[in-house]
Order: sequence, then structure tokens, then C-alpha cells
Amino acid sequence: MADKSKLPAPIPTPETQHFWDGAKLGELRLQRCDDCTHVYFPPRPFCPECASKAVKVFAASGHATLYSYVINNRPHPAFDGPYAIAVVTLVEGPRMMTNIINCEQTPEQLQLDMALSVVFEDLSDDIALPYFEPLEASS
Repeated sequence: MADKSKLPAPIPTPETQHFWDGAKLGELRLQRCDDCTHVYFPPRPFCPECASKAVKVFAASGHATLYSYVINNRPHPAFDGPYAIAVVTLVEGPRMMTNIINCEQTPEQLQLDMALSVVFEDLSDDIALPYFEPLEASS
């Protein structure tokens, strides 16, 4: 999928450390507001819905559907082309940007609303990146 040496590594912050810690363990971690129950991504120390700071981190199911994508055919030093830049809708509600892997990068294979499952690839000893693949590929 990617030449790891050419990918810029994310830099965890105190607000995002739980997400990166989870990714290294193979967990996709989200946050839920204790006051209004809103589930959200990306990580932040307060609920974007009601501004409450009473939030908890939890392990998401790792299942999603394909909401939108573009197939990039332009050269990139870190990726073999073509590759899909996608937005997925997590079962828990939030959307996140990612790449779709382990399938042909064609409109015939990348169907909107297709079932997806998260997979993690180690970028370094400290960082694993979440990608998504068709659910039948992970079975």
C-alpha cells in the first residue's frame, strides 16, 4: 500500500494520544459525551455538540460504510497509484478520512455504502495508521 519511509508521521498530542495508543493495539478509539451522548471524531477534549468536557474514550466496532471517495491517479512518493482517498461513516456515527485498501481502486469495486472494516498498518514503533478494507476482505 504505502512506502512507510515516505509517509509523514502524525505527531500525537495530549488530546489525540488515546487514539494513537488504541491504533497501536488494533483499536479504533472514539469519544462519547456523557451529557448528550454524541459520539465524535476527531479527538478533542470537549464535545463538539454541547461543549461538555464530560467525555469518555471507547473502542469502536471498527465497522463502517463508504460515504465518498476519489481515486487519485497522480504520483505520490508514498503510495502506489491509483489509490482511494475516502470518507467513511463509522457504525457509531462519525465520519473519518482514510484510504481504502485490499481491493481494486476502481469505481466498480469501490461502491458507495459498501461495508468496510478497519485494519491497522504500523508506520513506526509508536504509530499505526487506520485504513479500511471491504468487509469480505477481512473475513
